[in-house]
Amino acid sequence: MSSREAYLAARVLNALLREDYGGLASRVTRTKDGVGLLLADGRWVRLSPGLLFQDFVVAADERLGLEQVLETLVEVSDPADSEGVAAFFEECLSALTAMELHDEVAESVLRARPSYETLAAFADHPVYPTSRARVGLSESDLPTYAPEFAPSFELRWAAVPRRALLPGSAPRLPADVTPAGSWRVGADEVLFPVHPLTVDEVRKVDGVRVLDGAAVTVRPTLSMRTVEVSPRTHLKLPLPISTLGVRNRRSIKPAALADGARAELLLRELADPDVVPADEQTYAHAGHEHLAWMVRRLPEGRIVPVAALNAPGVLDELGPGVLPEYLRLLLRWNVRLFVRYGVALEAHQQNLALVLQDGRLRLLVKDNDGLLASPARLRAAGIEVPRFADERMLTDDPHALADVFVTITLHLAAAAVAFGALPHARAAALLRETLSEALAEHGDDPMARLLRARTLGAARLTGKSMITAGTLMSKERSGARDINKFYGTSGPNYLRRA
Repeated sequence: MSSREAYLAARVLNALLREDYGGLASRVTRTKDGVGLLLADGRWVRLSPGLLFQDFVVAADERLGLEQVLETLVEVSDPADSEGVAAFFEECLSALTAMELHDEVAESVLRARPSYETLAAFADHPVYPTSRARVGLSESDLPTYAPEFAPSFELRWAAVPRRALLPGSAPRLPADVTPAGSWRVGADEVLFPVHPLTVDEVRKVDGVRVLDGAAVTVRPTLSMRTVEVSPRTHLKLPLPISTLGVRNRRSIKPAALADGARAELLLRELADPDVVPADEQTYAHAGHEHLAWMVRRLPEGRIVPVAALNAPGVLDELGPGVLPEYLRLLLRWNVRLFVRYGVALEAHQQNLALVLQDGRLRLLVKDNDGLLASPARLRAAGIEVPRFADERMLTDDPHALADVFVTITLHLAAAAVAFGALPHARAAALLRETLSEALAEHGDDPMARLLRARTLGAARLTGKSMITAGTLMSKERSGARDINKFYGTSGPNYLRRA
């Protein structure tokens, strides 16, 4: 058994325990030897306190095989979930393959001084154990297109009927993204960039011509479906794969780009002076999930994705003051959004970045089509309510807003970074003090009291059941309207004093 397999097996078992899939947590027992869990093969696995997102995790000195964990998953699963369980098996194998392939080249990639986006891909997702799996991507394609391998490649192109463009679409690509030279596109057609992985899907669309040849060299970002054309210009393109669960398709729905642009304009109106929403107003969609593009413009300065802060050497390079300042900016603004406007962002560690320029630190936020906003609170603040096509982006339920704040802003954007960089006691104290200061600005406002109760004052903190909703259970079984906002688990409150 490789060390990578043991690492992944422990992460998978921890996730299943955290989400209590199939009542697995009821198998946890206390004996004279400590706390443990009985696996399907009869092995008793010792557990230790989880401290962060769950009560117990596999003890550090236990070495498990992936097969042992997956056999236990089968034993506790409902027969109705057989398809999801089989899909998760494939996810685990895909993740293990990706890890082992990356281990072979990681040192050489680091020696080449990779981009921060590549370094961000070195760090595993804080809670989703098989984040290295890209369902639908072959093993041979990983080094060519996955960001942790630091590849570059050329985009393919398609001629799309102009009549297929949806309202709001740009009539053409910006000049700095358009390939040079002669491309055979008729007067009634428009040029669309196509990720090489998506070419076969685009060929199936009636009336669309995939053009011969490739042009415009790009590099994948952590998001993978977003590629870097130049340091200040990113291009978001649909992919025929899934990440963070087989139901998390990386194609692009017709309304998503328009809703993201509306959300950006809202956040520009509500942003603090040190917060910069990326410019995501230029996009096109041709009514098919694999025919879309969006150009993202980034501000001047050194841009460091928050996901990169736990990658090798990044925080040491940036200096000791960056982490506290980042947390202050993050929590102050997100608390203000929540209390004053009833807005909660799905801005996790992948959708946030630091912008460092002339000794100043700012917060960059992007990909906002997953935010949640309260129409009533926006109107009360004199803010026009965006006309989102996706009605799931609007709610007046303050607890639904708090769920997003806790699971995204607190867990992923703040705690995962702080606890990954600092000893537990120091990280907890820093988060507690920074959040307390942010909430203190709003006194006894009812929304501030609610958020204080759901964070600093809570006995336990809400968590998301990501594997359950993303792969193991169908939407009909889970009842999830949105698999990225499916709760039902909780963990110890790491903000409270021991």
